[in-house]
Amino acid sequence: MPRIKRGVTTRQKHKRILDQAKGYRGRRKNTIRIARQAVEKAGQYAYRDRKIKKRNFRALWIQRINAAVRAEGLTYSQFMHGTKLAGIELDRKVMADLAMNEGAAFKAIIEQAKKALPA
Repeated sequence: MPRIKRGVTTRQKHKRILDQAKGYRGRRKNTIRIARQAVEKAGQYAYRDRKIKKRNFRALWIQRINAAVRAEGLTYSQFMHGTKLAGIELDRKVMADLAMNEGAAFKAIIEQAKKALPA
């Protein structure tokens, strides 16, 4: 039985890793053992930070809504409670965008939320 030479597959694997490590500094970009570690760690950071990105954007939307609502004399929690009671089913992303770009429309939503709150 002929012996199997694996140079081609090994080179393909190494090339894939080194292509992913392109732009890294020092031996991280051209030494396979170090590049493999760097690429693996980068993947872990990317996976983790995709989750954190969602948290950060939600926090940003809440801050923007809170700032706009406080200018009208409500707190964020009172406003959100009012929107639930009024049956307004806009998510925080859309509300934050309205608060930033469409002030008049957002004020109308705030008024609806105020009316729905128990006095």
